Amino acid sequence: MPGLLRQLSTLGGCTRPIRLTGHRTEHHLDTRTGEIGPVLHHLDSTALPAGQLLVRCNNRRVTRCATCAETYRRDTYHLITAGLRGGKGTGEQVSTHPRVFATLTAPSFGPVHNRPTGRPACRCGTTHPADDPALGTPLNPDSYDYQAAVLWNAHAGALWRRFSIHLRREIAKRAGLTQRTFRQHARVSFAKVAEYQRRGAVHFHAVIRLDGHDGGNTQPAAWATPELLTDAIESATRAASVTGPTLDGRAHRFTFGRQLDVRVIRSADFAGGTELTDRAVAGYIAKYATKGTETATGTLDHRIRLLAELAHTDLTDHARRLVRTCWDLGARHDLAHLRLRAWAHMLGFRGHFSTKTRRYSTTLSNLRQARAQWQRLQTALTRGEDTHAPTPTTLVLSRWDYAGTGLTSGEAWLTDQLHADRTKGEESP
Repeated sequence: MPGLLRQLSTLGGCTRPIRLTGHRTEHHLDTRTGEIGPVLHHLDSTALPAGQLLVRCNNRRVTRCATCAETYRRDTYHLITAGLRGGKGTGEQVSTHPRVFATLTAPSFGPVHNRPTGRPACRCGTTHPADDPALGTPLNPDSYDYQAAVLWNAHAGALWRRFSIHLRREIAKRAGLTQRTFRQHARVSFAKVAEYQRRGAVHFHAVIRLDGHDGGNTQPAAWATPELLTDAIESATRAASVTGPTLDGRAHRFTFGRQLDVRVIRSADFAGGTELTDRAVAGYIAKYATKGTETATGTLDHRIRLLAELAHTDLTDHARRLVRTCWDLGARHDLAHLRLRAWAHMLGFRGHFSTKTRRYSTTLSNLRQARAQWQRLQTALTRGEDTHAPTPTTLVLSRWDYAGTGLTSGEAWLTDQLHADRTKGEESP
């Protein structure tokens, strides 16, 4: 039992760990002669208390594993923050660069129930409460353009790429530079996250920063101002477009919606007049990094293999029609490249939820490696090992096979107790 508790504690509360069978052996390796020395460490899954090696699932979805999703959210928060005020390999001077927080939305595919800010009630004549399930659903489902809605989601990633290309062109034009010269003077860095609106359409939240030629470590030119960046984003949003497929004689062309929100970071126009600070932006983006289609569909957070699976999910009629539209369009050979059936649970969107440019800040991989190194250091200190001794060169021989996912009922109960004890410890003064 103590050994099982120690093994489960390494999961940090993960409720859907990956179960592996196999072994890992570390040998000392003489780098001069290439001779393989004695065994330093040997791990066999059959000798572990759980009978298998348990590894965190690292799922970003809060509906799948709340603990791993919280780790992902915190990592995303630090990644965004590093690009706003420096740290973790990014210079602190980025806090002085032009930075904006932009929200790019999808166009309209038909009127839906909403809570308008300029009118007392919805078009249907009802004042909907914030938790009304009717919000985001069409006023007239029969006239709602479901095909265009799912196809727009499928092309949203390509549309963002077109926007980023136009953005660089618009900035260069305002600076009086050619495209080639612009790369020698400035660089656009961004980090974005996708969010589903209640109507099931994807829109993007992005931190967009204007740097010098070497990214965040160099100051931008004097002409680089938040006002210039804002104006360029507005023009690039209007110019960006992607040509879609022609279905039954109808040609599709996708653009962003007219609702564009661009706000300079450190301005007092965020969340009802509060200051748009680095921390507020990072927290806002990180919150959506752990969510998927749950906002629009309620429960559908995994791939479906058969359309009959929808009968066992709690979906609104609107979400169900979006999924069915993906499934029907996915059967067409001319749309095979969109893989709409594989991404029906995402309502057609198959892009990454959170992305960034290379030089915006650190990476999630670097953050995970730093955490793993810290955990290995703590383990070495617990064992009384000399952490300052040089690390020997080792040869690792391992083989691991997938054996399943999840915990047994007893392991789940123990994990709940461990997680509850740790939560009480963190809350105590």
